[in-house]
Amino acid sequence: MREKIYLGLVHYPVYNRNQETVATSVTNFDIHDISRSCKTYDVKGYHIITPVDAQVELTSRVIGYWKDGFGGNFNKDREEAFSSTYVTESIEKAVEEIEKAEGKKPVIVTTSARVYDNSISYEDMSEKIYNDDNVYLLLFGTGHGLVDEIMDSCTHILDPIRGKTKYNHLSVRSAVAIILDRLLGEK
Repeated sequence: MREKIYLGLVHYPVYNRNQETVATSVTNFDIHDISRSCKTYDVKGYHIITPVDAQVELTSRVIGYWKDGFGGNFNKDREEAFSSTYVTESIEKAVEEIEKAEGKKPVIVTTSARVYDNSISYEDMSEKIYNDDNVYLLLFGTGHGLVDEIMDSCTHILDPIRGKTKYNHLSVRSAVAIILDRLLGEK
C-alpha cells in the first residue's frame, strides 16, 4: 500500500566521524530538497527528527514560512511540498504520531552504506510496500549514520547504494531521492 509511507531524517541519535553519539544540525537544503522528493513520490509524512530546542524552533519557522507564511503564498509548489513536512523531537515520537494517524505501528526500514544480516534489496522492499497493508517508516541518518541501537531495532535495512567507485559518501538528500525512486518510482 504505497500511500502509507513515511520518512524520517534523523539528527539524533547518530554517529560523528569518531563513532561518538551526537546530534547533527538540520540544514536548509535537507528541509527543502527532501520535502520536494517526498511530495514527488507521494510520501505521506516527512519527519525531521531533532531533540535540540533551537533547531526545532528554527526548522519550525522555515516550514511555517512555506506552509503558512509569505513563502507559501509566493510559491505554491513549495507550499505543497511542505504540506506534509513536520519537526519531531524523537524517533519514538514520530512512531507514535504515525501510529495515531494510521491505527498501527509502522514497520521501520533504515538505510546504511554497510551490508547487515537483515539487509533487503530495493526490489524485495518495493514488493513488500506495494503488496501488503503495512505502514512503513523509512529512516535516514545524518552525520556518519544511525547508532547501532537503532539499526538493531529496525525490521529491514536497505542494501547500500553503490556507485562504480570505492567512494561512498552521498549527501542524505541525494540518497533519499535515489531510494525513493528505487522503491516507489515507475515500474
